Amino acid sequence: MGWYVRSLGARKVMEFVVLVVFVIFFLGPLLNLLLLAVSGKWQYPAALPQSWSLEWWQFVLTQDDVLESISLSFLIAAVVTICSIIVCIPAAYAFARIAFPFSRWFLFSFLLTHAFPKMGLYVSIAVLFYKFGLMNTFVGIVLIHMVNTLMYMTWIPSSAFRSVHRAQEESARDAGAGPLRVFWKITLPMAFPGIMVASIFTFLASLDEAQGTLLVSIPDFKTMPIIMYSIIADYPSTTGAVFSVILTLPTIILLLAARRFVSADVLAGGFQVK
Repeated sequence: MGWYVRSLGARKVMEFVVLVVFVIFFLGPLLNLLLLAVSGKWQYPAALPQSWSLEWWQFVLTQDDVLESISLSFLIAAVVTICSIIVCIPAAYAFARIAFPFSRWFLFSFLLTHAFPKMGLYVSIAVLFYKFGLMNTFVGIVLIHMVNTLMYMTWIPSSAFRSVHRAQEESARDAGAGPLRVFWKITLPMAFPGIMVASIFTFLASLDEAQGTLLVSIPDFKTMPIIMYSIIADYPSTTGAVFSVILTLPTIILLLAARRFVSADVLAGGFQVK
Protein backbone atom coordinates (compact mmCIF):
# COMPACT_ATOMS: atom_id res chain seq x y z
CA MET A 1 0.00 0.00 0.00
CA GLY A 2 2.81 2.40 0.89
CA TRP A 3 4.54 1.66 -2.42
CA TYR A 4 1.31 2.43 -4.31
CA VAL A 5 0.91 5.78 -2.51
CA ARG A 6 4.53 6.73 -3.24
CA SER A 7 4.08 5.71 -6.90
CA LEU A 8 0.89 7.76 -7.16
CA GLY A 9 2.62 10.75 -5.57
CA ALA A 10 5.56 10.51 -7.98
CA ARG A 11 3.13 10.33 -10.88
CA LYS A 12 1.34 13.48 -9.70
CA VAL A 13 4.66 15.29 -9.41
CA MET A 14 5.62 14.27 -12.94
CA GLU A 15 2.26 15.41 -14.29
CA PHE A 16 2.72 18.77 -12.56
CA VAL A 17 6.23 19.17 -14.01
CA VAL A 18 4.98 18.34 -17.52
CA LEU A 19 2.14 20.85 -17.10
CA VAL A 20 4.57 23.58 -16.00
CA VAL A 21 6.87 22.89 -18.95
CA PHE A 22 3.87 22.95 -21.29
CA VAL A 23 2.64 26.28 -19.91
CA ILE A 24 6.11 27.86 -20.13
CA PHE A 25 6.76 26.55 -23.63
CA PHE A 26 3.42 27.57 -25.15
CA LEU A 27 2.21 30.45 -23.01
CA GLY A 28 5.62 32.00 -22.32
CA PRO A 29 5.98 33.58 -25.79
CA LEU A 30 2.39 34.85 -25.66
CA LEU A 31 2.95 36.39 -22.24
CA ASN A 32 6.15 38.04 -23.46
CA LEU A 33 4.24 39.38 -26.48
CA LEU A 34 1.51 40.85 -24.28
CA LEU A 35 4.02 42.50 -21.97
CA LEU A 36 5.90 43.98 -24.91
CA ALA A 37 2.66 45.28 -26.44
CA VAL A 38 1.83 47.34 -23.32
CA SER A 39 5.37 48.39 -22.42
CA GLY A 40 6.67 51.93 -22.68
CA LYS A 41 10.28 51.04 -21.95
CA TRP A 42 11.75 47.54 -21.61
CA GLN A 43 15.48 47.12 -21.83
CA TYR A 44 17.74 44.20 -21.00
CA PRO A 45 18.40 42.90 -18.34
CA ALA A 46 15.10 43.99 -16.75
CA ALA A 47 12.74 41.04 -16.24
CA LEU A 48 9.68 43.29 -16.58
CA PRO A 49 9.03 46.53 -18.46
CA GLN A 50 10.37 49.62 -16.68
CA SER A 51 7.29 51.57 -17.75
CA TRP A 52 3.86 50.82 -19.14
CA SER A 53 2.14 52.55 -22.04
CA LEU A 54 -0.62 52.15 -24.63
CA GLU A 55 1.00 54.69 -26.94
CA TRP A 56 1.72 52.20 -29.70
CA TRP A 57 -1.78 50.73 -29.49
CA GLN A 58 -3.11 54.19 -30.16
CA PHE A 59 -0.63 54.62 -33.00
CA VAL A 60 -1.53 51.32 -34.68
CA LEU A 61 -5.29 51.68 -34.31
CA THR A 62 -5.32 55.25 -35.62
CA GLN A 63 -3.54 54.42 -38.88
CA ASP A 64 -6.04 54.37 -41.74
CA ASP A 65 -4.20 51.65 -43.67
CA VAL A 66 -4.07 49.44 -40.57
CA LEU A 67 -7.82 49.66 -39.96
CA GLU A 68 -8.49 49.03 -43.64
CA SER A 69 -6.17 46.01 -43.61
CA ILE A 70 -7.98 44.53 -40.59
CA SER A 71 -11.41 44.85 -42.20
CA LEU A 72 -10.07 43.57 -45.55
CA SER A 73 -8.41 40.54 -43.93
CA PHE A 74 -11.58 39.51 -42.13
CA LEU A 75 -13.65 40.02 -45.27
CA ILE A 76 -11.29 37.91 -47.36
CA ALA A 77 -11.14 35.17 -44.69
CA ALA A 78 -14.94 35.03 -44.50
CA VAL A 79 -15.33 34.85 -48.31
CA VAL A 80 -12.59 32.20 -48.59
CA THR A 81 -14.25 30.08 -45.90
CA ILE A 82 -17.67 30.28 -47.56
CA CYS A 83 -16.28 29.52 -51.01
CA SER A 84 -14.21 26.62 -49.65
CA ILE A 85 -17.30 25.14 -48.00
CA ILE A 86 -19.30 25.42 -51.23
CA VAL A 87 -16.54 23.84 -53.33
CA CYS A 88 -15.00 21.30 -50.95
CA ILE A 89 -17.91 19.85 -48.92
CA PRO A 90 -19.45 18.07 -51.95
CA ALA A 91 -15.98 16.80 -52.85
CA ALA A 92 -15.42 15.60 -49.28
CA TYR A 93 -18.75 13.75 -49.34
CA ALA A 94 -17.83 12.13 -52.65
CA PHE A 95 -14.48 10.97 -51.30
CA ALA A 96 -16.19 9.52 -48.23
CA ARG A 97 -19.15 7.76 -49.86
CA ILE A 98 -18.52 7.22 -53.58
CA ALA A 99 -16.06 4.59 -54.78
CA PHE A 100 -14.29 5.73 -57.93
CA PRO A 101 -10.88 4.92 -59.45
CA PHE A 102 -7.85 6.60 -57.87
CA SER A 103 -9.98 8.28 -55.18
CA ARG A 104 -7.20 7.92 -52.61
CA TRP A 105 -4.70 9.51 -54.99
CA PHE A 106 -7.02 12.43 -55.70
CA LEU A 107 -7.53 12.96 -51.97
CA PHE A 108 -3.80 12.75 -51.36
CA SER A 109 -3.17 15.33 -54.09
CA PHE A 110 -4.73 18.03 -51.91
CA LEU A 111 -1.71 17.65 -49.63
CA LEU A 112 0.71 18.68 -52.38
CA THR A 113 0.09 22.41 -51.83
CA HIS A 114 1.60 21.99 -48.35
CA ALA A 115 4.35 19.54 -49.32
CA PHE A 116 6.58 21.91 -51.28
CA PRO A 117 7.85 25.48 -50.85
CA LYS A 118 4.85 27.69 -51.55
CA MET A 119 6.64 30.54 -53.28
CA GLY A 120 7.38 28.41 -56.35
CA LEU A 121 3.72 27.40 -56.51
CA TYR A 122 2.61 31.01 -56.06
CA VAL A 123 4.88 32.22 -58.87
CA SER A 124 3.41 29.61 -61.24
CA ILE A 125 -0.11 30.63 -60.26
CA ALA A 126 0.77 34.31 -60.64
CA VAL A 127 1.78 33.67 -64.27
CA LEU A 128 -1.68 32.21 -64.93
CA PHE A 129 -3.37 35.03 -63.02
CA TYR A 130 -1.52 37.58 -65.14
CA LYS A 131 -2.79 35.96 -68.34
CA PHE A 132 -6.39 35.93 -67.09
CA GLY A 133 -6.30 39.44 -65.59
CA LEU A 134 -6.58 38.27 -61.97
CA MET A 135 -3.52 40.05 -60.62
CA ASN A 136 -4.29 42.81 -58.11
CA THR A 137 -7.95 41.74 -57.86
CA PHE A 138 -10.13 40.58 -54.96
CA VAL A 139 -11.03 37.39 -56.85
CA GLY A 140 -7.35 36.61 -57.37
CA ILE A 141 -6.66 36.97 -53.64
CA VAL A 142 -9.56 34.66 -52.76
CA LEU A 143 -8.35 32.03 -55.23
CA ILE A 144 -4.75 32.14 -53.99
CA HIS A 145 -6.00 31.74 -50.41
CA MET A 146 -8.19 28.79 -51.38
CA VAL A 147 -5.11 26.97 -52.64
CA ASN A 148 -4.01 26.73 -48.99
CA THR A 149 -7.41 25.72 -47.62
CA LEU A 150 -8.30 22.83 -49.94
CA MET A 151 -6.60 20.27 -47.73
CA TYR A 152 -8.40 21.35 -44.53
CA MET A 153 -11.81 21.59 -46.18
CA THR A 154 -11.48 18.23 -47.93
CA TRP A 155 -9.64 15.91 -45.57
CA ILE A 156 -11.35 16.72 -42.27
CA PRO A 157 -14.96 16.82 -43.60
CA SER A 158 -14.28 13.65 -45.59
CA SER A 159 -13.35 11.87 -42.38
CA ALA A 160 -16.40 13.36 -40.66
CA PHE A 161 -18.73 12.03 -43.38
CA ARG A 162 -17.00 8.66 -43.26
CA SER A 163 -17.63 8.41 -39.51
CA VAL A 164 -21.41 8.60 -40.00
CA HIS A 165 -22.69 5.02 -39.90
CA ARG A 166 -24.62 3.99 -42.97
CA ALA A 167 -27.08 2.08 -40.77
CA GLN A 168 -28.39 5.39 -39.42
CA GLU A 169 -28.98 6.71 -42.93
CA GLU A 170 -30.58 3.45 -44.02
CA SER A 171 -32.94 3.55 -41.03
CA ALA A 172 -34.09 7.03 -42.05
CA ARG A 173 -34.67 5.85 -45.62
CA ASP A 174 -36.65 2.85 -44.37
CA ALA A 175 -38.84 5.35 -42.53
CA GLY A 176 -39.64 7.07 -45.82
CA ALA A 177 -37.08 9.89 -45.98
CA GLY A 178 -35.58 10.70 -49.36
CA PRO A 179 -31.81 10.95 -50.03
CA LEU A 180 -31.75 14.76 -49.74
CA ARG A 181 -33.72 14.74 -46.48
CA VAL A 182 -31.44 12.04 -45.06
CA PHE A 183 -28.41 14.16 -45.89
CA TRP A 184 -29.80 17.35 -44.30
CA LYS A 185 -31.33 15.70 -41.24
CA ILE A 186 -28.91 12.84 -40.49
CA THR A 187 -25.58 13.00 -42.34
CA LEU A 188 -24.83 16.73 -42.25
CA PRO A 189 -25.65 17.30 -38.54
CA MET A 190 -23.49 14.34 -37.51
CA ALA A 191 -20.59 15.54 -39.68
CA PHE A 192 -20.99 19.14 -38.54
CA PRO A 193 -18.22 19.07 -35.86
CA GLY A 194 -15.63 18.06 -38.45
CA ILE A 195 -16.89 20.70 -40.88
CA MET A 196 -16.71 23.31 -38.12
CA VAL A 197 -13.09 22.39 -37.31
CA ALA A 198 -12.14 22.58 -40.99
CA SER A 199 -13.90 25.95 -41.33
CA ILE A 200 -12.00 27.37 -38.36
CA PHE A 201 -8.67 26.21 -39.79
CA THR A 202 -9.62 27.65 -43.18
CA PHE A 203 -10.55 31.04 -41.72
CA LEU A 204 -7.35 31.27 -39.68
CA ALA A 205 -5.15 30.10 -42.58
CA SER A 206 -6.65 32.79 -44.80
CA LEU A 207 -6.24 35.40 -42.07
CA ASP A 208 -2.52 34.60 -41.76
CA GLU A 209 -1.70 34.14 -45.45
CA ALA A 210 1.04 36.58 -46.52
CA GLN A 211 3.27 35.28 -49.34
CA GLY A 212 0.57 34.59 -51.91
CA THR A 213 -1.29 37.77 -51.00
CA LEU A 214 1.86 39.84 -51.35
CA LEU A 215 2.54 38.39 -54.79
CA VAL A 216 -1.00 38.74 -56.15
CA SER A 217 -2.55 41.73 -54.38
CA ILE A 218 0.05 44.52 -54.39
CA PRO A 219 -0.40 47.47 -54.64
CA ASP A 220 -4.15 47.93 -54.11
CA PHE A 221 -4.92 45.22 -51.54
CA LYS A 222 -2.96 45.10 -48.28
CA THR A 223 -4.00 42.59 -45.61
CA MET A 224 -2.90 42.49 -41.98
CA PRO A 225 0.21 40.28 -42.48
CA ILE A 226 1.46 42.56 -45.28
CA ILE A 227 0.95 45.71 -43.21
CA MET A 228 2.62 43.96 -40.27
CA TYR A 229 5.79 43.36 -42.29
CA SER A 230 6.10 47.05 -43.13
CA ILE A 231 5.36 48.13 -39.56
CA ILE A 232 8.00 45.81 -38.12
CA ALA A 233 10.55 47.12 -40.62
CA ASP A 234 9.83 50.82 -40.06
CA TYR A 235 8.83 51.12 -36.39
CA PRO A 236 9.98 49.82 -32.95
CA SER A 237 9.36 46.23 -31.94
CA THR A 238 6.47 47.31 -29.72
CA THR A 239 4.34 48.05 -32.79
CA GLY A 240 5.04 44.57 -34.11
CA ALA A 241 3.93 43.12 -30.77
CA VAL A 242 0.70 45.13 -30.91
CA PHE A 243 -0.06 43.90 -34.39
CA SER A 244 0.86 40.33 -33.44
CA VAL A 245 -1.66 40.48 -30.60
CA ILE A 246 -4.31 41.71 -33.05
CA LEU A 247 -3.51 38.78 -35.35
CA THR A 248 -3.47 36.27 -32.48
CA LEU A 249 -6.76 37.31 -30.85
CA PRO A 250 -9.04 35.86 -33.58
CA THR A 251 -7.27 32.51 -33.26
CA ILE A 252 -7.80 32.36 -29.51
CA ILE A 253 -11.40 33.57 -29.69
CA LEU A 254 -12.40 31.13 -32.44
CA LEU A 255 -10.77 28.15 -30.76
CA LEU A 256 -12.45 29.00 -27.44
CA ALA A 257 -15.82 29.47 -29.13
CA ALA A 258 -15.52 26.14 -30.97
CA ARG A 259 -13.76 24.15 -28.25
CA ARG A 260 -16.62 21.65 -28.06
CA PHE A 261 -16.07 20.80 -31.73
CA VAL A 262 -12.26 20.54 -31.60
CA SER A 263 -11.11 17.15 -30.36
CA ALA A 264 -8.12 14.90 -30.89
CA ASP A 265 -10.34 12.25 -32.51
CA VAL A 266 -11.74 14.69 -35.07
CA LEU A 267 -8.32 16.06 -35.97
CA ALA A 268 -6.56 12.69 -36.09
CA GLY A 269 -9.35 11.15 -38.14
CA GLY A 270 -9.37 14.10 -40.50
CA PHE A 271 -5.77 13.56 -41.57
CA GLN A 272 -6.08 9.87 -42.41
CA VAL A 273 -6.41 8.66 -45.98
CA LYS A 274 -8.61 5.58 -45.93
